[in-house]
Amino acid sequence: MAAKLKKGDTVVVLTGKDKGKTGAISAVMPAANKAVVDGVNIAIRHTKQSQATQGGRIPKAMPIDLSNLAIVDKNGKPTRVGFRMEGDKKVRYAKTTGEAI
Repeated sequence: MAAKLKKGDTVVVLTGKDKGKTGAISAVMPAANKAVVDGVNIAIRHTKQSQATQGGRIPKAMPIDLSNLAIVDKNGKPTRVGFRMEGDKKVRYAKTTGEAI
């Protein structure tokens, strides 16, 4: 099945402790059905100091299930994503407005 959400999409969180927050997708894991959203689902990771990093308590964005995310359309409202053919190309479109994403 084609991925409805892609890297760089602006999404809103529908459920959980970060409900209502928006952010851009920085990574998608289709096999696990999860995505990492900037500034959402932050966990503190305690890391040991190394030559590359200072170490300490570092905040890290953790993956969120794709079912808990909805893409934001041009009006700023969450919407579902559909697929349709425009000529020879398969494009994603917002179900609320019908505009191509």
